[in-house]
Amino acid sequence: MNKETTKKGETMFEAPESEYLVPFDGSFRVSKASTIALTDRHPHKGKHRERATDALKQLQRVLAAGDRHAVLLVFQAMDAAGKDSTIRAVMQGVDPSGCQVFSFKKPSSQELDHDFLWRTTRCLPERGRIGIFNRSHYEEVLVVRVHPQILASQKIPGELNLETIWEDRLRSILAHEEHLARNGTVIIKFWLNVSRDEQKRRFLARLEDASKNWKFEPRDVIERQHWDDYMHAYEEALNATSRPWAPWYAIPADSKPYMRARVAEIIIDALESIGLRYPEPSEQDQVAFAAARQELENDH
Repeated sequence: MNKETTKKGETMFEAPESEYLVPFDGSFRVSKASTIALTDRHPHKGKHRERATDALKQLQRVLAAGDRHAVLLVFQAMDAAGKDSTIRAVMQGVDPSGCQVFSFKKPSSQELDHDFLWRTTRCLPERGRIGIFNRSHYEEVLVVRVHPQILASQKIPGELNLETIWEDRLRSILAHEEHLARNGTVIIKFWLNVSRDEQKRRFLARLEDASKNWKFEPRDVIERQHWDDYMHAYEEALNATSRPWAPWYAIPADSKPYMRARVAEIIIDALESIGLRYPEPSEQDQVAFAAARQELENDH
């Protein structure tokens, strides 16, 4: 696999291949992105799911032991696409102490007193840990772009220019993610691509099942009226920020089991590609280990 090399010769993580990888040349089109599986050759049930869970569990242990890389998983999607359930299903075998999940909704007054990247930056994972953003800094070029009146509360100095602000923010995100990648953060971003018809079916299911009523927000139906605007915003964001060191994957989301399997597969491929390994003891460690062994063996 080729690696993306910076001007200083540093080697960064590169995106695993997938039919769902968003190209790096700006050619991605939402209208051509499938919401159903492009192929049925991928298993996603039973033993395959168990193997994926075990593989991710083992990789996470080596990640923590090596303490050289951080992993950031970003999930974006329209409502009812399955972000929460995918995170639960994919990460079910991971040690909770090595994983952290943050959900980003309406900014607080404290968050509004900072630049738009501040609230997510302060939640980035440490080396050796997996961080998960359920929604993310991309909300600022998605929901805020669809509802630009939100900008009025963001205390931005000077006169707002709606012709340039989204491109400016996307450039900031791109530079921010490249900086993180150069410093050892493996960034993998998933757009869970659910169809409008499937979203409607899931909303109705939430209304018809009393145990799922709590998931339903009437405002979600109102947001459906802006579907085309959201699709435009997603297309612009994914094209501007899908790069080898911080790739986007447009995962078909009409089938939840298939979607979860593909997400897990990509995460596993990414972690396997960076050469994770347990740290090797130094000569000084070896001497200390030998002394400890001797003391234990002599302890009666």
